[in-house]
Amino acid sequence: MRLKGFAKSGHPPTLLSAFLYFDISFMVWVLIGVLGVHIANTFGLTASQKGLLVAIPILGGSLVRIPLGILVDRIGPKRTGILGQLLVMIPLVWAWLFGRSFSEFLTLGLLLGIAGGSFAVALPLASRWYPPQHQGLVMGIAGAGNSGTVLAALLAPRLAESVGWHNVFGLALIPVMVTLAFYAIAAKDSPSQPAPKPLRSYLGLCRERDTLWFCLFYSFTFGGFVGLASFLTIFFHDQYGLAKVMAGNFTALCVFSGSFLRPVGGYLADRFGGARMLTALFAGASVGLIAVGTLPPLWLVTPLLFLVMAILGMGNGSVFQLVPQRFREEIGVATGVVGAAGGLGGFLLPSFLGLLKDLGGSYGVGFFCFGLAGLVCLALLRLVRRGWQDSWLSQTLDAIGMQSQLGLSTRPGYSYERTGETRKNIY
Repeated sequence: MRLKGFAKSGHPPTLLSAFLYFDISFMVWVLIGVLGVHIANTFGLTASQKGLLVAIPILGGSLVRIPLGILVDRIGPKRTGILGQLLVMIPLVWAWLFGRSFSEFLTLGLLLGIAGGSFAVALPLASRWYPPQHQGLVMGIAGAGNSGTVLAALLAPRLAESVGWHNVFGLALIPVMVTLAFYAIAAKDSPSQPAPKPLRSYLGLCRERDTLWFCLFYSFTFGGFVGLASFLTIFFHDQYGLAKVMAGNFTALCVFSGSFLRPVGGYLADRFGGARMLTALFAGASVGLIAVGTLPPLWLVTPLLFLVMAILGMGNGSVFQLVPQRFREEIGVATGVVGAAGGLGGFLLPSFLGLLKDLGGSYGVGFFCFGLAGLVCLALLRLVRRGWQDSWLSQTLDAIGMQSQLGLSTRPGYSYERTGETRKNIY
């Protein structure tokens, strides 16, 4: 794959719009998590309550992604994105001016999940402009908007010390409104937008076996990334006694690697195959997480978490290199379904970390169990990857046969090139 060819294809302003929308939305989505120490001190929360507090926005994002994915397929990603950005301002205003109890913040967290649903909008918006051979890189660039977690971890604790943590939610309205203005002007729906499908067809997608595999793998990679991005500030503060701002700095350092290596994961998956990349990444993440579970000194746990977050970020890019190969026409709803599973994984992780801390007195057990989950994903991937290659190649050959009958391609060697490309992209 040549980067020069990538630069000449697609629609760069839309790709930039998708990235910025995703970036600012992610910043808003994890605000409760990175301010978790401040909020927990105000309300006097236990470890389990802290875990639930930072997990609820992730659950909200999981619940809203499927409806947003359906809207993307029916009214287009641009209009869906504008609607999502307008709606997310409501919980920001509420948290800024009100938000005076733990139970109130649980409701606010669910509403902030609308920002997490941006995943189901930004990725189809960018993906539909680019050909299959660039899907890994495109989805990686748009998905690198999860770097908004870095902005939140760096800025929110500092602003909270200066202006109070309630006012941080009010200040967040400024970049949301600026991004909305740019998005409305620069983003364009692709001319290849497929016609809306009956709602029952979406249920059929959920019954596809490949959909379930993607959901499982993404719940580990993305769920792990966003769950840890929301929880690490609390972890560094409670386990290692770091001050609030310093805990945010350490979190930002770890999250940085996962955010900006997501495009690298997509690019390498384009080059070497998504399943091959995921095999290596699952193995690396599992080893790193089990090592973190031993709760080593701060000087060691920090590079370990930096490495784990880098691997999870690359894993996100690798999973979404595969999804468009399998569900090209249904990419909107497929993104919503798989993204919802990732959000569910992100909800469960901090919830269990907090619960196991209260039950066992240590965060180590939770990290150890998360590492074992990665080994399970690795074993299952090795079982299904060969079946993917055979079944997806068959679909490619069917598509080539149909194009040939319609006279859409008569170039010699076309079938060989397309099947070879599909084989490389998958395996």
